[in-house]
Order: sequence, then structure tokens, then C-alpha cells
Amino acid sequence: MFGYRVPAPDEAMLISGGKRGLGGAPFRVVTGHGKFVLPVFRKTRFLTLSMCEAEVSETCVTKQGIALTVRAVIAFKVGNDTESIVNAGQRFLSDQDQMSILTGRIFAGHLRSIIGSMTVEEIVTERQKLAVEVLDTSKAEMAKIGLTVDSLQIQSIDDGDTGYIDAMSAPHKAAIQRQAQIAQAQATQASAEAQQVAARNQAEYARQTSIVQAQYSAEVDRAQAEAAQAGPLAQAHAQQEVLAAQTELAQRAGELRQQQLVAEIVKPAEAEAERIRVLAVAEAERMKIQAEAAASYDRVALDRMLIDQLPMIVKEASAGLQGANVNVLNGADGLGEIAAGLVGQGLTILDSVRKNLGTPDGAGKPGSDIQRYLGGQRRDSGSDNGPIDVQ
Repeated sequence: MFGYRVPAPDEAMLISGGKRGLGGAPFRVVTGHGKFVLPVFRKTRFLTLSMCEAEVSETCVTKQGIALTVRAVIAFKVGNDTESIVNAGQRFLSDQDQMSILTGRIFAGHLRSIIGSMTVEEIVTERQKLAVEVLDTSKAEMAKIGLTVDSLQIQSIDDGDTGYIDAMSAPHKAAIQRQAQIAQAQATQASAEAQQVAARNQAEYARQTSIVQAQYSAEVDRAQAEAAQAGPLAQAHAQQEVLAAQTELAQRAGELRQQQLVAEIVKPAEAEAERIRVLAVAEAERMKIQAEAAASYDRVALDRMLIDQLPMIVKEASAGLQGANVNVLNGADGLGEIAAGLVGQGLTILDSVRKNLGTPDGAGKPGSDIQRYLGGQRRDSGSDNGPIDVQ
């Protein structure tokens, strides 16, 4: 828009003409926003707020009188506050490159002043301390001209041809060299030990490899031998199994034959013997029954024969009384008693004959036994024909 001006982010817009700025400054400061500026009545200028750099290379004399060339780099910029911008604008607005030149000169003077109060050893070993002291001593002076220092770096310190720094560092160099040599020796020894360990490891690995190869070879040979023997062994096992099967088959055939012999010979023989025994027992039982039946028949026949002979027995008994002198005392009763006695005597004779039939002496015909018995009875009854009294 016509008359509207806007500064860049790293710039400060300075407007002169019209009203005065803050604190009686001859211009007004605008940062971060735009502003209408009358083209004829106002004049606008821009001051950089970006980072600037200044290099310093200064020969300084130390407390010991040794000249040192010090090189440093200073990073600085215009302060962000309005006062710093006003101070820097009044000094550097027409020639802003002068900020680096003036800053280098200011820090060169402070370096000479501070290094003059220090020894070479302090400067070399305490560079950060040197930078801090230079910053502290230059801060107020830099603020007056509206500049702020962000950092100060000591790049190098050189004593020229004096060789002081080299002499100062000689013990350290010797120690470092000694340590380096020791380290090199240790490294060489470690390398030799590592090589020896590697050689031993290689030898051990070769030994283990040989052992493993030998084991593998032995296993391969054993496997080949087993494979070579597998056929005959399998055949022998098969033959052994065949023989075992044949043996078992023969045993079973023998058992079967034995069972067949038992069924064909022993069992029929036992059955025949049992049949003969049963027949013999039956025959013996039959003969016993027949003998008992015959004996029973003989007794019945004997009894019948005895009964048939009983009249003859009585007759024979009565014949023995023919020559006897019998006195009948009581008439008819007496005669009856005599007859009854004869009959009883006949029955007694019959019982005696039966008993005597079971003895060897009684063997023979029943008639002869009866005759013998009656003959004896005659002798016992008194052949002298004595009187018989019948009461």
C-alpha cells in the first residue's frame, strides 16, 4: 500500500522527521510490524539485527615477556531493545560494516590487557578462562555502542620462533611418546599373543576337525561293515526264525499225534477194558444171582424132598418100636402121645438133616443122610427093646 512500510524480521526500521523518538532520539524505532510513512515528510532507514562476525589476530605479550599471536572469533549483533538499536543506529547506520571493525579493535585491546596479566601456561591450559575474562571486560563497552556479544572463541595461540610452547609441551610430548611406545609395545605384544592364540585355536580347530573326521570315518566304516553284515545277519535271523517256527510246528505236530494216538489207541483200549470190566462184573453178578437162585432152588427142593420123606422117616421110627415093650397107661390118650412123639422126632431129624447138609460129611444124597441118621437114632433109642412107658 502506498506509504506503508514493513521491516524484515532481522531489521529495525528507523523513521526520522516528525516527532522524536524514545528518550529524545532523532528517530523512531519500529520492529516486527509495519507503519504508514509519509513519503515526503518522513525518511525511513533500516538497521540490521542479524548476527555479525569479527576476527581478531593480535600479538600479545604475556606476564613472562613472551610474545604470543592470538587469533579469535567474536560473534555479536545489535541488541534487541530500543536503547541498543538507537545507540547502534546513531553510530553505524550510515556504515554498518564498521561494527565488525570496531568490535575487533575493542576485543584486541582487551586481549592484550588480559594476556599481559597471565602466563603462557595459563593461557594455553585455560583458554576458556581467557575468553570469559575478555567477554566480561568488554561487555560494558560493547553495550555503550548498542552491541551484544554472543560468543568468543580463541582459535589459536602461537609463540612464533621462541619455541616456548613446544618446550613446555616437550615433557608432555615425551610422556605421550612414551605412552605411545608403551601402548605400541602392548599392542605389539597383544598382537603377538593374539596371533599365538589364533595359531593355537587354529591348531585346536584342526585337531578337533581331524578327530571329528576320524570319528566320521569310523562311523562310516562301522556303518558300511554293519551294512555288509546286515544281509547275512538278516538271513541268519530269518533261518533262525524258520527253524524256531519249524521246531514249534514239529512240537505241535507231536502233540497232535500224541492226542491222535490217545484218541485212536488209548481211549479205545480204555473203553474196551471198561467194557470188559463191566461185562465181567455183570457176568459175576449174573453167576452170583444164578448161584443164589440155584442154592435157593436146592433148598426148596430139599425141603420138599424132606417133606416127601417125612412119612418114611416116621415109618422108620415106628419100625424101631416094633420089638419094644410099650405099656400104654392111659389108653387112647397115651397112644396119641406116642404118635405125636414120633412125628416130633421126625421133625427133629429133618432139622438135623438140614444143618448137616452144609458140611462136607453131609454131602451126597438126602436119602442116604436120612438113613444114616435114622440108624443112629435106632441105636440111641435102645435096640434092646426095653419097655417104653407112656403116661
